[in-house]
Amino acid sequence: MSSPLGEARASLNVAEEPPLKVQGLTVSYDEGRALDDVDLTLSRGTVTALLGMNGSGKSTLFNAVAGLIPAVGGEVQVMGLSPKHARRRNVLGYMPQSENVDWDFPVTVHDVVMTGRYGRLGFTRRPRREDRKAVAEAIERVGLSEYTHRQIGRLSGGQKKRAFLARSLAQEAQLLLLDEPLAGVDTVSAHTIAEILREVASDGATVLMSVHETTQLRSFVDHAILLKNRVVFRGCIDEVLKPQNLSLAFGGATA
Repeated sequence: MSSPLGEARASLNVAEEPPLKVQGLTVSYDEGRALDDVDLTLSRGTVTALLGMNGSGKSTLFNAVAGLIPAVGGEVQVMGLSPKHARRRNVLGYMPQSENVDWDFPVTVHDVVMTGRYGRLGFTRRPRREDRKAVAEAIERVGLSEYTHRQIGRLSGGQKKRAFLARSLAQEAQLLLLDEPLAGVDTVSAHTIAEILREVASDGATVLMSVHETTQLRSFVDHAILLKNRVVFRGCIDEVLKPQNLSLAFGGATA
């Protein structure tokens, strides 16, 4: 990844760097390569959809960009920073798939959203007034104010997604990685999430979200990337959703 010198230089001009730049990223598991020489660059203030079949490497890409798994080759920069430093500086926010969350853990919606502020709390980890305000505003923005003190596992599928989106909003991250944020959600939650993502992008943040269904993407997504262990096509959402292009990633099936 980045050298110490490159890291120091990048920290001086973060605002000038693209939100996400991936070059030659390769990740291997025992069964083979999950990602093979992936290149992509995202522009500030955009919503980009990552499309691909199960096993195409979408979650692996998110984990690699977040610095949670090692790569065997290539480089990832988030606002010019390595993933580790981007997380430390609260530049990067990551919402994992629901399957990777322990819903029985005894935490409330408020507790979950407050974890988005941890990087700003300092050594004592004691929330300040501004932290409590940011958490309350994020919860209200996703429409969960009446569930603030409810245990996270007692929410519906769509409400859980909104709670974790609120965590990213409270973090005030400049790059949001959302792994299947619309999977298994109700219509109200899907509309709320889509509307918020469009607002977040309008405010200057950048969103990369993996999706399995293409329904309604045109209403709030700017660009899309087709992934089949490597990038097979990218472009504006209307171009990517043409059947002949979708077939490159889905083998003729519809997404």
